Amino acid sequence: METFGQRFQKLRKAKGLTQEDIANKINISAQAVSKWENDLTSPDISVLAELSDMLGVTLDELLGKDAPKTAEVLPPDERRDISKMMFKMTVDSSDGDKVRINLPMTLVKIFTESGAGMPDINGKNTLKNIDWNQVLMLVEQGVIGEIMSVDSADGDRVRIVVE
Repeated sequence: METFGQRFQKLRKAKGLTQEDIANKINISAQAVSKWENDLTSPDISVLAELSDMLGVTLDELLGKDAPKTAEVLPPDERRDISKMMFKMTVDSSDGDKVRINLPMTLVKIFTESGAGMPDINGKNTLKNIDWNQVLMLVEQGVIGEIMSVDSADGDRVRIVVE
């Protein structure tokens, strides 16, 4: 199991940040960051939100919870019944909007096969540009996990996971 220090170091390096960069941004020593990465200490709870923003991940991902698996194709004998699967979409916009959508794949299949449009979310057609036939086809072929991840230059983040 990955420790906080291992996860933090991997995320920091993926963003091209040094221990010193992190330390300077939150006014601590680089040695303190090193201690986190070596699992000798943990960051103060008051800086976790700032760290997750700096690293471009959610607090859950930073802490090792709900980290979506990258997409994988299961062999036919390991595929799950589509009626027991969920389509999950998260949108975190740079202006602070947070949208969480959890739809049973059975509902996605019904909407797709009937040709009906997906319902509006809070009066917005958030799901309009998703090719539902493609999503359904991928799931029926055994694809599970994070099937899409977009981090825009504007700071918007969109994730689509099927599990």
